[in-house]
Amino acid sequence: METELNTELVPSLMQGLLERAPEPPKEGDIVEGKVLALDRARLYIDLPPFGTGVIYGREYMNAREVIKRTNIGDIVQAKVVATSTKDGYIELSLKEARQAVLWAEAEEAVKNKGQFELMIKEANKGGLILEWQGIAGFLPASQLKAEHYPRVVDGDKDKILEELRKLVGTKILVSMIGAQPKEGKLIFSEKGFDDKEKRELIANYAVGDAVDGEVTGMVDFGVFVKLEEGLEGLVHISEIDWGLVDDPRHFFKVGDKVRVKIIDIKDGKVSLSVKALKNNPWQVASAKYNKGDKVEGVVIKFNKHGALASIEEGIAGLVHVSEFGTEEKLKASLELGKRYPFTISLFDPKEMRMALAFAGDKK
Repeated sequence: METELNTELVPSLMQGLLERAPEPPKEGDIVEGKVLALDRARLYIDLPPFGTGVIYGREYMNAREVIKRTNIGDIVQAKVVATSTKDGYIELSLKEARQAVLWAEAEEAVKNKGQFELMIKEANKGGLILEWQGIAGFLPASQLKAEHYPRVVDGDKDKILEELRKLVGTKILVSMIGAQPKEGKLIFSEKGFDDKEKRELIANYAVGDAVDGEVTGMVDFGVFVKLEEGLEGLVHISEIDWGLVDDPRHFFKVGDKVRVKIIDIKDGKVSLSVKALKNNPWQVASAKYNKGDKVEGVVIKFNKHGALASIEEGIAGLVHVSEFGTEEKLKASLELGKRYPFTISLFDPKEMRMALAFAGDKK
C-alpha cells in the first residue's frame, strides 16, 4: 500500500533541515578534525561535512615542531586561513589556532582570577618575567607579596634588581590579572589573601563609600583598582563612563590614581564605579529634550542595528538601519565623526534610551 506524501509538510521539513545544518567554516574560525595524512610537507585534516583541510607552505613550517608530534588519527584544532585553495582544500594554521585558544584561556583566567604555580624566568628593575603556556608574562614588583618584595631602604634600582634576581629559578603561586592578546602581554600578581584576611579587609568598606585607588590592571571587560594592599575591586566597562566605552584602555593606564564608588560587595568581590561619582547626563537631559525635538548629533559608532549619534556628552541615540534600507546606504549618508540633523523619535531618560530619525538628505 502506497503512502501519500503530505506536500504541505515538505517546506517545513526542508526548513528544519536547513536550520539544523552546520554552517561552513569562515576565515578566522577555529575548527577541529582528525588527521588524515602527512604527505610532501602537507598535513591533511578531515573536516566533515565540508571537505578536507590542509596545512602547507609557511603555515607548515611555522608548526613543524607541533607536526612532528602529530600522528594519523589525532584530533587537532586549527584556524581557517582561507576557505578554498586552488586544489579545493580549506587552508588551515595550527600555530594560529593554538595562539587563539591560549589567549581565550588567558582572558577566562583573568575573569575567574585563576591561579598558577609558575617558574620565574628573568628579573628586571620593574619586576619578574614568568612564562605561562609558552607565553611570557610580567609580574610587577608592586604585585609581589610582602615576603618577596625587595626590602631596599634607599630605593636603589640596582639593589632592587639584585634582590629580584634571587627569585629567578623559583616557583611562585600567582594569579593572572591582565591579558592583552593584541599586544601579546600577560600581567600577573602574587598578592593573594586567604578568605579570613580578605574578609577583614572588606569589613572596612561599605556599599556607597567613595574611595581612592590605583589602577593595577586592565582587561576588555573593565579595570582592576587596588583599594589597599591585598584588596582590589573591578570597575566593569559599563561603570567607567556615562558615554560610550569601547575599550577601558582609552580611559586609564596602569598606575593611574582614580576615585571610585563601591556599588556592590558580594562573595568576597568588590564592584566599583567611576561614573557613579559623576553627574548623570540623562537626568539633566530629561529637562532639556522631548520626543519630536530637532537636534544635531555626531555619529560615534556603527553597529548591526544602525548608527549611534551623540547629541551631547554621554547622551547618544540609535539611528536605525531600516530608515535607510541597507547598511551600505546608511554608511553612504552618515560618516563617523560628522555632525548631522536628527529628530528625536523616542526619548526615555529613566531607561537612558533614545532613538533618532535622520533629518538630512539621504544618498
